[in-house]
Amino acid sequence: MNELLNYQKSIPIRYTVDVFVAGGGPAGLAAAVAAARQGKRVYLAEAGGSFGGSGTIGLVPSFAQFTDGEHFLADGIGREVYEKLYGYPARENERGFKPFSVERLKEVYDEMATAAGVQFTFFTRLVDVIAVDGKVEAVILTSKSGLFAVKASVYIDCTGDADLVEWAGGETVYGDEEGVAMPATLCSLWANIDYSRIDQHATSRLVEAFRDGVFTKEDRHIPGIQWTDPKKGIGGGNIGHVYEVDARDERSLTDAMLEGRRTVREFQRYYSEYLHGYEDMHLCYTADLLGIRESRRIVGDYVLTGADFIVRASFNDEIGRYAYPVDIHAMKPDNASFAAFEKEYHTLRYGVGESYGIPYRALIPRGLTNVLTAGRCVSTDRQMQASIRVMPGCFITGQAAGVAAALAVEQSGEVRAVATVALQGKLRELGAYLP
Repeated sequence: MNELLNYQKSIPIRYTVDVFVAGGGPAGLAAAVAAARQGKRVYLAEAGGSFGGSGTIGLVPSFAQFTDGEHFLADGIGREVYEKLYGYPARENERGFKPFSVERLKEVYDEMATAAGVQFTFFTRLVDVIAVDGKVEAVILTSKSGLFAVKASVYIDCTGDADLVEWAGGETVYGDEEGVAMPATLCSLWANIDYSRIDQHATSRLVEAFRDGVFTKEDRHIPGIQWTDPKKGIGGGNIGHVYEVDARDERSLTDAMLEGRRTVREFQRYYSEYLHGYEDMHLCYTADLLGIRESRRIVGDYVLTGADFIVRASFNDEIGRYAYPVDIHAMKPDNASFAAFEKEYHTLRYGVGESYGIPYRALIPRGLTNVLTAGRCVSTDRQMQASIRVMPGCFITGQAAGVAAALAVEQSGEVRAVATVALQGKLRELGAYLP
């Protein structure tokens, strides 16, 4: 048992705002911008050195689908990000993964937050929450200048790990029934790839490499290296898994980063020695943020489930719709786990024009009165979390949480007092897809 130390200190209240956002990933960025565009005072705290989370600091090399093949589902702020990033109008018929420039995406996020009037600081981490009877009264942050507090009417948890909700006393769950989450990936950036000579799938010689002892573990799932800039031979790597990582524990995360860097080197040998076009590939950089796919999920006023995915559910309090497949990565590096993953991934997916609704109630943590969530930690079961967790899904829930928070400010911070019709009307004004 750890020895306990009692510690007390007076700290300044540095910001008093309408809306506080914890985390500046795609959900946090969308939430902060959406709330600020409603005329509210917003402060966002981001632990890293840029907005974007996994897409920038984590080097995830591509967006999942923005559309269902007919409709631009991540509309509003998601469309704005898309068009600023790629420099051409959004395409409703795109359904695949779409690579992007990490540095350009950082610029887009910086420009959007600044133009909206969001107050924000990087290198600022949430460390504690003060809540009384289900109402958050303040949050405690740490930064280079020390500890400080923030007071707001409404708080939005975009940490990805539901830290704010957990520390406020809200109900959360973690991983599967045994408390184990999906494997993580340490993403990477590569150069000197000759795309003109690539003629094999990334998995085509895996069995041979396993036999030759290239890999420490027999991981059969390789999302691959995305063609980030084919003319310059640059690619973004989403390769290799680290299993049984606990995103709530810095010791587990530390071990996972070490293992991730070792795993990347194994893949470098595999790609360069076994596949055409990669012979001279050069590892430029591995991410400083581990690619966590699954962590805590809040238990909200509604839990969105795999059954909702199957029936293409619709809701009266719908704040958006999405369509990415159920993508629970293989939980172990063996044939049986990989076969189960492939069966589910190829079964639980939609045809063109199909999608599921996301209810506002899934953003409201049970037991808390002035808190909302957005991003991968919204109220879902594991199957639905594996769909909604990707970046366009985060734009959808983040935008809705920001607008709802702005409306809740006028209701003394009570997020359940927000009228569905008013919320949907404001979302439509931002361009949200609400058929």
